[in-house]
Amino acid sequence: MLSLDDAVLLVVDFQDGLLPRIQAGDAAMDRSVKLIRFARELDVPIVWTEQYPKGLGRTNEKVAAELDGLDPIEKVSFGCFGEPAFVASLAATKRTQLLVVGIETHVCVLQTVLAGMERGYEAFVARDAVGSRHACDYEAGLARMAANGVQLVSVEMAMFEMLREAGTPEFKKVLPLIK
Repeated sequence: MLSLDDAVLLVVDFQDGLLPRIQAGDAAMDRSVKLIRFARELDVPIVWTEQYPKGLGRTNEKVAAELDGLDPIEKVSFGCFGEPAFVASLAATKRTQLLVVGIETHVCVLQTVLAGMERGYEAFVARDAVGSRHACDYEAGLARMAANGVQLVSVEMAMFEMLREAGTPEFKKVLPLIK
C-alpha cells in the first residue's frame, strides 16, 4: 500500500504541445492537479519532468501553477530514469514508492515505471491521471504495466491509502480536496 512516508509523486510531461491531443486530457490533468495539491499539503515530495520542451512546449499553466517553487527536469529520454538529474532528484527524496501521473501512458509513464521497478522502487500509476493520444495505446500501456507488477490506482484511492484513517490532522487538512 502507498504510504505518506514512502511515496514520491512523479508528474510526467503535462506539456501544452501534446496535451490537447490526449484523450480525456483535461480530466487527467484535473485529477493530477488534485493529487499535486494533496502531495503539497502533506509534504509528499514531487519530481516534475518535461519532455524536450523546445519541441513540445512547457508544462501546462494549470499544472505548473500547482508546482510553483519547484523546477522541472528537462529530458529527451522517454523514460525519466534516462535523465541523470531525475535519478539524482529522486534519490534525494529517499522514498521507495513512485506514484505517477502524466502523459503519455504507453511511452514516458510506462518506461519510467518499468525502469523504476528494475531499480527496486514500488510503482503506482493513477490510471485516471494519465493519458495517451489513442485509447488503444492507453489501454495497452495500462495492461503492460499491470502485467509487470505496477499497481494501478485512482487518484482518490491513492489519497485514501496514504491517509489510512479519518479524523487525523492530515485527513482534516486535505478534506476539502476529497469532498
